[in-house]
Amino acid sequence: MTRRRRVPAMAPEDRRAALITATIPLLREHGTAVSTRQIAEAAGVAEGTIFGVFPDKASLLRAALMAAFDPQPAVDALAAIDPRLDLRVRLRKAVTMLRFGMNANANLVAAPKELLADDTEFRERLMNDRRRIMDGLAALVEPDRARLRRSPQATAQLLLMLVAVSVHRGFGQGGEFGDMDDEEIVSVLLDGLLVRPLSTPSTESPS
Repeated sequence: MTRRRRVPAMAPEDRRAALITATIPLLREHGTAVSTRQIAEAAGVAEGTIFGVFPDKASLLRAALMAAFDPQPAVDALAAIDPRLDLRVRLRKAVTMLRFGMNANANLVAAPKELLADDTEFRERLMNDRRRIMDGLAALVEPDRARLRRSPQATAQLLLMLVAVSVHRGFGQGGEFGDMDDEEIVSVLLDGLLVRPLSTPSTESPS
């Protein structure tokens, strides 16, 4: 039999980071039902090693969730979009990036509900992370503030809602928005749902 390869000895912080990295894909696949044995095997360590750096399984899962939902890559990607591009092009780039990240974490959406019950700090951090992404979207929209009927912040919130609905297909009536592509999401945000303008009613009195 092939013996499991053990990773070299690490400092506690490095071990913690390695365990989090190993846990994220397992959490995406199995949810919170993932076992510490599975995590240990994926990380190449003894199961007891986990409890040398985490007090319990829930603490490791929380840390892995925070890493999976870390908004910094999304915030950096939004800031890197050229503000000189047309608004639609900017938003389409943002939607493509956000949908990619949301799809990767689609199976984790329910996990925080199981782990948040008695952890106010964890819940507040998740909410703050969402605000950071909305702030990044608002900054992306800001150059065109005068063209929009709503503030950049409100526009960002609406866009994030549309992206979330398009990814999480169980949301709403059978996931009717699940087949929206990036361009359509931007169009719905900026143009609404009408495929053509309504004709303007005549103001003339009938003769």
